[in-house]
Amino acid sequence: MPNSTRRAADPDSAPDTVRLRGVGFGYADRPDVLRDVNLSLTQGSFHFLTGPSGAGKSSLLRLLTLAERPQTGRISLFGRNVTDLPRGGVPAFRRQMGVVFQDFRLLDHLTAFENAALPLTLAGGKTADHAADVAEMLRWVGLGQRMDALPPALSGGEKQRLAIARAVITRPRLILADEPTGSVDRAMGDKLMRLFQSLNKLGATVLIASHDEAMAERVGASVLRLENGHLSQMTPAGEAA
Repeated sequence: MPNSTRRAADPDSAPDTVRLRGVGFGYADRPDVLRDVNLSLTQGSFHFLTGPSGAGKSSLLRLLTLAERPQTGRISLFGRNVTDLPRGGVPAFRRQMGVVFQDFRLLDHLTAFENAALPLTLAGGKTADHAADVAEMLRWVGLGQRMDALPPALSGGEKQRLAIARAVITRPRLILADEPTGSVDRAMGDKLMRLFQSLNKLGATVLIASHDEAMAERVGASVLRLENGHLSQMTPAGEAA
């Protein structure tokens, strides 16, 4: 993965990156998507979030990105209660996250390079200062020859890789990814997972929602399962039950 000088944090000296206590959430037509969810993700940990379609995986990620608010319970991020955080305070928290959405959310009028660099640009960085890092990241995800392409000209797999590059370019403290390898083959999926693992080793907390339990086993990460609105923690891959 691209070089970085950031060191992994000591997990014993920092609060949980994510903490949910008694969280309930739903929609008008599905009031009990999540029920009494309790979750603690320590800084520098790596987890997969699994469960059947419609179990609420994407809804849980939306709560963690502060796109939705819980109906009940409490959410803390980076040691601060954000359950009732004013909208004006949301951007500061989101800048500490890297989020990979299922629908990519790329800007069609920007090139692949400009999309990947967008978080750095919005943070006030100058193109000349981050050009080398962005180019290296795009080469890492296999888009070195597509930097000038606009998203409509990219395949689904290329868009997914670009979305991942954009999400992690700032070396975020928390990475939330919704089916990040769903549109790529196994070889590229494994390579992208190594990118997440490398960032995790540098101190990032990683939560990946995925149907691919075999990948979770290959990574050896802790596995969380959502079903019928409830969250449970399964035996980490590679350990005896």
